[in-house]
Amino acid sequence: MDVRGRPLSLTITTVLAVAVLATGACSRMSFVRQDFKRQDFERTSPEINVSGNGRNTAAIAASKPLELARARLIAGDYAAAEKEALKALKLDPKSADAETVLAVTAARRGQSAEAGRHYLRAAELAPGNGALQNNYGVWLCREGRPAESLDWFDRALQDARYTTPAVALANAGSCAARAGQDERARRDLRRAIELDPGNATALGALAELEFRQGNAFEARAFSERRLSAAPADAQALQLASQIEEKLGDRAAAARYVQRMRAEFPQTLGSGMGDDGKR
Repeated sequence: MDVRGRPLSLTITTVLAVAVLATGACSRMSFVRQDFKRQDFERTSPEINVSGNGRNTAAIAASKPLELARARLIAGDYAAAEKEALKALKLDPKSADAETVLAVTAARRGQSAEAGRHYLRAAELAPGNGALQNNYGVWLCREGRPAESLDWFDRALQDARYTTPAVALANAGSCAARAGQDERARRDLRRAIELDPGNATALGALAELEFRQGNAFEARAFSERRLSAAPADAQALQLASQIEEKLGDRAAAARYVQRMRAEFPQTLGSGMGDDGKR
C-alpha cells in the first residue's frame, strides 16, 4: 500500500518502461521509473562486463543470449526473452543479469512471486552491487513489506560504485513512509533531492508526506516541483487538487480536477471529498 492506503501493483494506468540491455565492453541494463501512482519507484540493474576477467569465460559465453534477451524484452516478446535468459543462465549459472531479465519477464506476466525470487537471486549473486540491492528492495516494498525493504536500500547505498544513489534514497524514503517511519522518510527523501533536485520520486513522496502530516504549504511546494520535474499523472494531479482544497483555493483545486479528467478520463474523483460529480 502507498502512504495513503492505495494498493501497489505491477501495472496500473501506464505501461512499465523497460530499459534496455546493450552488450559491450561495459554495458548496462536499467529498469526505469515506474508509474507515479505506485509511488514512482525506480529500478536499476548492473553493469555487464563481457570483456572477460576471472570467471568470465562463462560470462562471455552468456553475453550473446543476454543480448538476444534484451532485444526480445524491448519488443515485448517476454516468452522469447525468458527463453534467451534461461540459455544465458545455463551458460553462466552466476549471471545476475540473466536473473534480472527473468525477474522482469515474470513481473510483466503478473507473476510477482516468481519475479521476487529472481530479484533476490540476482541480489545474492552480486551482494556488492547497489543496483541489484535496490531492485529487490523495490520488489519487497511493492509486496507490502516496506520495513524489510529498507535494509536492501541501505545495502545499495554502501556500494561506492553505485552511480545513482538518489534512486535508492528516493525509494528508501518512499518505503519508509509506508512503514510508518516518517523521520527516516523525510531524511532520505531530502537527501535524494540534494543529490538530484529534479527527482520526481522524492518530490512526490515528500508532497504526500507533508500533506498527510498537515503541512499543506510545504506539500504545495513539493507538489509544484513534482509537476515541473516530470510529466503529470493522475495521482500527482489528484494530490495537487487535495492540497489546494486544504489551503482554501477551490478554483486552483478545480483546475487540477479538470486537468486530471482531461488527461486521465478513466479516473473518477479528485480532491478531498470529491465524489466524481464536480
